[in-house]
Amino acid sequence: MKKEFKYLEKLKGSKFARELFKWLYPGIGLKRWMGMAIFGVILIIISSAYLRIEEIQVLKVLDTVILISGIIILVLSIKRIVRSFVAALVPASKGKELIDILYQSKHLDRGPKIVTIGGGTGLSMLLLGLKAFTSNITAIVTVADDGGSSGRLRQQFDILPPGDIRNCLVALADAPALMRDLFQFRFDSSSPELSGHSFGNLYLTAMTRLTGDFEKAIKETSKVLALRGQVIPSTLNNVVLVAEHKNGSVTEGENKIPKAHIPINRVSLKPAAPVATPDAIKAIEEAQIIILGPGSLYTSIIPNLLIKEIANSIVASNAIKVYVCNLMTQQGETDEFKASDHIKALIKHSHQQIIDYCILNTSEVPVSVLKRYSEEKAYRVVNDAKNIRNLGYRVIEDDFVLGGGVVRHDSLKLAGMILGLIEEV
Repeated sequence: MKKEFKYLEKLKGSKFARELFKWLYPGIGLKRWMGMAIFGVILIIISSAYLRIEEIQVLKVLDTVILISGIIILVLSIKRIVRSFVAALVPASKGKELIDILYQSKHLDRGPKIVTIGGGTGLSMLLLGLKAFTSNITAIVTVADDGGSSGRLRQQFDILPPGDIRNCLVALADAPALMRDLFQFRFDSSSPELSGHSFGNLYLTAMTRLTGDFEKAIKETSKVLALRGQVIPSTLNNVVLVAEHKNGSVTEGENKIPKAHIPINRVSLKPAAPVATPDAIKAIEEAQIIILGPGSLYTSIIPNLLIKEIANSIVASNAIKVYVCNLMTQQGETDEFKASDHIKALIKHSHQQIIDYCILNTSEVPVSVLKRYSEEKAYRVVNDAKNIRNLGYRVIEDDFVLGGGVVRHDSLKLAGMILGLIEEV
C-alpha cells in the first residue's frame, strides 16, 4: 500500500512538473517577459541590499539608479504578461491599451441599463452611440420582416427573419472591424444563388440549423462578435404584420405594407397573441431607460408594442421612457405625418403611458439633400412640439442631424442626451 502511495505521489509530482514546464513552451510569448520580470526582481533585491550598507555617496546613487531600473523593468514585464493573458482570454481586446480594456470592463459595465425597442437601420444607428457610454444594453428587435434576404431565408428555412437582428448585432459588436464588415458583406449577382444575401444572415441561418434554436443562435453569434450588450427578438413566434388601411382594405406582410401606398389606420400581428421573449420582459423590468425608435413607425417600432406583455411591461416600468422621432417621413407609412402624429399612432396601438419624453430635431437640412429625398416622397417631419406637450409629454429639442448627404441622427449626441436624463430625475 505504501508503495502504491509513493507511486501516486510521484505521478502527481511529475504531472505538476509537466504543467509548470508548459509555461515555457515556445510561441506563448511569456518566457522573455517572465525572464525580464525575474531580472527586475533581482536588480531590486541587490540594489536594496547595497543601499543599506553603502557609505560612499556615488555608489548609493548608482544603487538607486539600479533600483529604479529594476522597478521599471518589473512593471513593464508584468504589463506585457498581463496583456498576453488578456489577448488570449479576450481576443477582441487585441491591440488595445490596458487602460482602454479596464475602462471598458469597469466603467461601461457600470453604465445604466438601457432597453431599445424597434428594428431596421434606425435602431442600429442608435446602438452605435449608446455602446460608447454603457455595455448594459438590450436591443429588443421586431421579427415581422418578410422582405429581401430575410424574407427569402424565412420562407426557405422556416426561421425567423435574421436581417434586423444582424444589424443590431453588428452595431453592438466589439469585434475587429473586419469581422463586422464580414457580417454585413452582401453577395452580388455574380453568385446567382446567393445574390442579395448578406453573410451575417446566412451565418445566423446556419447557426439556427446547427443549434436548433434561433434564440440560442443569436447568443452564440453574440459571443463571436463580443457584444457590448445583448440582442433579443421580441417574440419567437412566426408572426406576420397586417395593415388595415383607412379605405378599409387590408395588406398582409411587412414588406408589402409600404408598397400599397394607402394611409394606414391600424396594424396588427397574425397570430393575434404572440408570446413575448422572457429575456425581453426581464430586461424591460430592470431597465433605467427605455427607448422607442428611431425607425419605421408601423413596421419596426409598433410591431413590438403589439405584443401585449411587452407593452404592459413598458407601461408598468419606472424607467424613463423616450421616443426618438424620425427625421423624415416614410412613403407608404407616415406620409404627411407631423411629430405629434407619430405619438398618436404609438398611443393608439399601446397605451398613453408608453412614453414620457419625445426627442425632436430642430436643425435645418440642406435644400439639395431634401430635394433628393423628395424624389422618394420623403419629407422632413414637422416639429409641432406644442401639440406634443398638449398631449401631456415632455419634449427635448436640439440639433441631432449628422452632417453629410444622408439625413440621419448623430448617434453619439443623441445617446449622450438620452443618458443625461438619468441625472435630471
